[in-house]
Amino acid sequence: MKSLLLLLAVVGLAGCSTLDTHHDGDPTKLHHLYVEHLLTDNHRLDQLIVAELTALGYDAACGPLTMMPERTEAIITYRERSAWDFKNYLIELDIEVKGNFSGTTLATGRFYQPSIRTKTPAEVVHTVITPIFRRK
Repeated sequence: MKSLLLLLAVVGLAGCSTLDTHHDGDPTKLHHLYVEHLLTDNHRLDQLIVAELTALGYDAACGPLTMMPERTEAIITYRERSAWDFKNYLIELDIEVKGNFSGTTLATGRFYQPSIRTKTPAEVVHTVITPIFRRK
């Protein structure tokens, strides 16, 4: 009986993931975005975010803040957390979009996947970035 309950719990948690986005402004009106490189990023998420933004039609670049182009309208920062459950995977990704000149938060996104079946880092970035920046 315990084995059956354990199996049901594992199957039930296998596909659990959450996505939360919040908008305080309209980031879809922006054109020039800059992703601040996180020094502890081992997944090259900044480059994945830039690729996703470029695919959505934005002019995006990444690197340290000292290399940010003058025309940048918003800065995207991110925080990632990895876990090891029989394999190394990205368990959480938090994104924040701030206006370059005002410093106000325009949008945030958070993806959390504490499951056995996990998405790749590129899939996680797509899952978070698309609802924030998809133009209507």
